[in-house]
Amino acid sequence: MIELSHIFKNFGDLQVIDDVSLKVSEGSVTALVGPSGGGKSTLLRCINLLEIPTSGTIRLGDAATEFSPGKKPGWDAIQKIRRQTGMVFQNFQLFPHRTALENVMEGLVTVLKWPRDKAESRARELLTKVGMAHKVDAWPATLSGGQQQRVAIARALALSPRVLLCDEPTSALDPELATEVVEVLSKLASEGTTMVIATHDLRLASRVADHAVFLEAGKVVEQGPADRVFGAPQHDRTRRFVSSIGAAQGGYGEGI
Repeated sequence: MIELSHIFKNFGDLQVIDDVSLKVSEGSVTALVGPSGGGKSTLLRCINLLEIPTSGTIRLGDAATEFSPGKKPGWDAIQKIRRQTGMVFQNFQLFPHRTALENVMEGLVTVLKWPRDKAESRARELLTKVGMAHKVDAWPATLSGGQQQRVAIARALALSPRVLLCDEPTSALDPELATEVVEVLSKLASEGTTMVIATHDLRLASRVADHAVFLEAGKVVEQGPADRVFGAPQHDRTRRFVSSIGAAQGGYGEGI
């Protein structure tokens, strides 16, 4: 469903993504993990072309786009990719002047041109799905971080994307609020939602992901089934990362 082939991403002379190839099957959840600065968020943003790869090929469903240095793809090619993705950001990015309900309705009304009553019905359905039915009229400033992120997830799902991309969805939250978000993402995973999640939270990754990719310095060090990568990593660098992060987060990876 998603196929990245030989993706490179440079910022000037700095190479951030170095020859990454990756396949994501429909209905699966892939976790991108690794140290800060390893390239996981940049790679995630390359999937929906918030960052334009320097070179390589991205295929999402029936849409395929090739990249080469100094040549930017056309707007139509970019939109064919973006229309199939929903994005959940680390810092929520809700519209502060709109209620939770209006935030979720926005894309349906402005992008898909749905009538407001149809958009409202869909938005209420999604807010119920993420456990926020009781906060439909709340302003973002009155919501906790976990509640804001759940509204952001509902908004990302509103346009029925083929894949949900999550960029560090729990990193701005304390452990209790992060648990709320993990519960929602776990439910979506059990329902067959295709997701790619960039995260340093191994508790989230180990609970939700089928497949894990460990990145460092823009390169794939190790990838495979999540339970194997987190429970019995084959590469020494992955083993050290899982052990150190697991200890910091309460023990995941002990004994590795």
